[in-house]
Amino acid sequence: MIHVDGRTLINFASNDYLGLSFHPAVCMGATGALAESVGSGASRLVSGDDPMLHRLEQKLAAWKGYEACLIVGSGMLANLGLLQALADRHCHCFSDKLNHASLVDGVRLSGAKAHRYTHLDTAQLEQQLQKHAADRRIIVSDGVFSMDGDCADVAELLSLAETYDTLLLIDDAHGTGTVGETGKGLSDMAGVAGHARLIEVGTFGKAFGSYGAFILATHELIEGLKQRQRTMIYSTALPVALIAAAETALAIIEKGNEVKQLQRNLHYFKAATADLAFMPSDTPIQPMMIGSDEKALSMAKSLADHGFFVPAIRPPTVPEGTARLRFTITAAHTEEQIDALIECLRDVL
Repeated sequence: MIHVDGRTLINFASNDYLGLSFHPAVCMGATGALAESVGSGASRLVSGDDPMLHRLEQKLAAWKGYEACLIVGSGMLANLGLLQALADRHCHCFSDKLNHASLVDGVRLSGAKAHRYTHLDTAQLEQQLQKHAADRRIIVSDGVFSMDGDCADVAELLSLAETYDTLLLIDDAHGTGTVGETGKGLSDMAGVAGHARLIEVGTFGKAFGSYGAFILATHELIEGLKQRQRTMIYSTALPVALIAAAETALAIIEKGNEVKQLQRNLHYFKAATADLAFMPSDTPIQPMMIGSDEKALSMAKSLADHGFFVPAIRPPTVPEGTARLRFTITAAHTEEQIDALIECLRDVL
């Protein structure tokens, strides 16, 4: 549920895909740590480097199948700092045109030479790689794209990275905890997790129900980031309560019940809306293209008037003329809520 302008609405817009932000065990984990302290008090390189951070980093690396992990303050901080640490004016970055703003800004602020390829067009990407040779190159892409709900072909991108001697950076913020039978995300589904050329970014702010982010890569690269990533070095460390919440959430995700429930709900929703004009997506992000800003806003208002929160997504978040309703399905939704939403949506349409 969400409270908007004095009304309580059923939330079909949240990125809390597994409902863990209000899970009793996750809340209890945070509350227990909160009883000891609120803030961490300093950056990780001064005195804010709590042992719980290292324990969770080890657990995340083992779960996702990578050598090492580095926890930072947020997904935005992760991508900005990561790209500035890896790239400079001598580097070439090749980015999907629909990448998240944190990746776009990270490339810009790094000073690297930027090349953008049409969304998911790996043939065009290969042409760019052939054209722009350099000693250092990075392919940069979202895993699950947050406004379209479609996915990068991680295996194909990694194949190009190997062929053309580049690194591959995948931000799988929306895939972690939601994609694949165990919720390990796209790199696990593709069988490439832990590859030496692959750097993966994940977040605690979505399926984990907490806050913060993490970077997964080789030991060598993570150790280098500890010395060069300014958004980690010069930021106050995450409060221990959030780390405790994320660690508890990881244990719940590993058990698999919430992941399976999410996938059941998603299958139920897609089957019941197969005749409606939803964009192709097998992820919890289920967008419906509307087109005009005015129509999207009007439909969002109608849904809210009937008790459902589904915001209209408009430019500049998405390109002009592609305003949409962005539905998200979570493990916390009931079939009755999904049925009621679909009935209302059909009336609005």
